[in-house]
Amino acid sequence: IPTVHFSKTCLKNFFSVILLFIYLLLMAIAVFLVYQTIIDFREKLKHPVMSVSYKEVSSYNAPGVALYPGKAQLLSCKHHYYDHIPPLANPGQPGEIECTTQRINYTDPFTNQTMKYALIVEGPRDVKKRELVFLQFHLNETDQDFSAIDYLLFSSFQEFLNSAHKAEFMKACESSYSSWKFSGGFRTWVKMSLVETKEEDGRETVEFRQETSVVNYIDQRHSPGRSDQLFFVVFEWKDPFIQKVQDIVTANPWNMIALLCGIFLALFKAADFAKLSVKWMIKIRRRHLKRRSQALNHIS
Repeated sequence: IPTVHFSKTCLKNFFSVILLFIYLLLMAIAVFLVYQTIIDFREKLKHPVMSVSYKEVSSYNAPGVALYPGKAQLLSCKHHYYDHIPPLANPGQPGEIECTTQRINYTDPFTNQTMKYALIVEGPRDVKKRELVFLQFHLNETDQDFSAIDYLLFSSFQEFLNSAHKAEFMKACESSYSSWKFSGGFRTWVKMSLVETKEEDGRETVEFRQETSVVNYIDQRHSPGRSDQLFFVVFEWKDPFIQKVQDIVTANPWNMIALLCGIFLALFKAADFAKLSVKWMIKIRRRHLKRRSQALNHIS
């Protein structure tokens, strides 16, 4: 009997060590999962996911086209539809100007010293009918080896008209938007697309993207030794889809809290199961030792 009592004591100590080891193992796993969850949450906060969606429209707000012709003269400006431009009747001669235009002078926003002259033209609206704006410029004489006209696009021509300080408006546009060029002696076809971006602080910015195709102009005018240059440019919307871009933070604190609660609940359940398993093994071992003791007593 004393031997059996000693065996029970050793058995209890042995299973207590096993239970402690299981507790420590489960705690280590839980601590690792909690640490990894917090690290993932912080990484998702630092690196939001970019979401891109497309909104279809039947017509756009007419954009503003700011052209900087320099010494070049605007000969004609017309709206056409369905990608059709009729043949030029009198190239190089003044024609009809059917566009809404405004001329404005303002100081260069980067130097605040140089005066700039801009011709503001109302851009196309109806994307379903493939509306386009066709402009023709003429530069009489130039002492430069290469000739080009600068232009920039901004989001709303009506906003420009409603502005009380148009010079300041244009300075802000030139500071915010990129500028491009089209060369003389070619017809440059500009297809525009609109990208609206929502910043993290809630501000919304508008960006123009464009695809250009350049076709050589075959000058058939009979004027030998002329040094004048013709410029042709077309503005059209590429498609009826506005691209909307925004950063989405996928880290949700409630999801993290729910995950941590799930980890701790699983930890307690596993610890409880391990404790019950150890008690069950101790009980089975006690029964076995009791039966063995009874068998030894019977033999004695």
